[in-house]
Amino acid sequence: MMIDLRSDTVTRPTPGMRAAMMAAEVGDDIWGDDPTMHRLLARMADITGKEAALFFPSGTQSNLAAVMCHCERGDEVILGQSAHTYIAEAGGVAVLGSVHSHAIENASDGTLPLEKVAAAIKPIDIHSPRTRLLALENTIGGKMLPESYVEAATALARQHGLATHLDGARLFNAAVASQRNVKDLCAPFETVSICFSKGLGAPIGTVLVGPKPLIARAHHWRKMLGGGMRQVGILAATCLYALDHHIERLADDHANAAALAEGLRRIPALKVDGPHTNIVMVDIPPEQCRALADRLRAAGILAAIRPRTRFVTHLDVTRADVDRVTSAIAGAFAP
Repeated sequence: MMIDLRSDTVTRPTPGMRAAMMAAEVGDDIWGDDPTMHRLLARMADITGKEAALFFPSGTQSNLAAVMCHCERGDEVILGQSAHTYIAEAGGVAVLGSVHSHAIENASDGTLPLEKVAAAIKPIDIHSPRTRLLALENTIGGKMLPESYVEAATALARQHGLATHLDGARLFNAAVASQRNVKDLCAPFETVSICFSKGLGAPIGTVLVGPKPLIARAHHWRKMLGGGMRQVGILAATCLYALDHHIERLADDHANAAALAEGLRRIPALKVDGPHTNIVMVDIPPEQCRALADRLRAAGILAAIRPRTRFVTHLDVTRADVDRVTSAIAGAFAP
């Protein structure tokens, strides 16, 4: 098999996860009678310390539904220019949510400078959209948001009457790397979106957590957005399996990313940023990107090679794979 470092979304279900899918007790989730889904949602509400949870087929849809719950047509969300919700979700916040985005340039650590956040909050005026929501992302580019920053940012939002949402697609990575529990990471935010199809290795699924009334509204938006599914307990079973078997092993991905970064730093032509949990960012001379991509593919390695390349480790990448990748890249830059 190819070594695939493009993303942690490329993982395949493990044999144990496939067995859990086959054994799943299912019902019709539109009717609300899928018992495996009920177990997943109750468990996620407990893990995150929130009142309720709702399953979505994707993080994109979960984030969009959250924004639509917090904001009305013509309202505004403040988020980062590097945020997935802003640059990689097809503009759904604007097109489907009719919500204006005020994007702030992320600092090098992934945070949004608080003075810029404060300046972006609009006064109540007929000429301006109503600023309603602050949305952050953890991890972002693999970088964990500092605890002190999150506390200050959400306090600022509350001071100005803003709601808060966290795109926590890789929140379990942040929890493992920081040795903090997920409940503490979720506590400052009203809603949190948590993905299972990245580091946790499930094939499909994101869970949105938050207050019961808001999750009830999200249920309505999910139906409108086409996210209602039937015997979805088959997917819920993979998420439950991931919670039982794939959280602690995220530390292995982080260690592999650190080994990859260490190896790549020995190559003078490259500039390495990280590792940040399971993601290593590498600056590659633009004129060498195409040749490197071709060489890696020929060596059985997939990576989205660009002048700024993201290498992502995951449960299908071993330490031996990392050594093989490092050797192949070093060979490409050998004199």
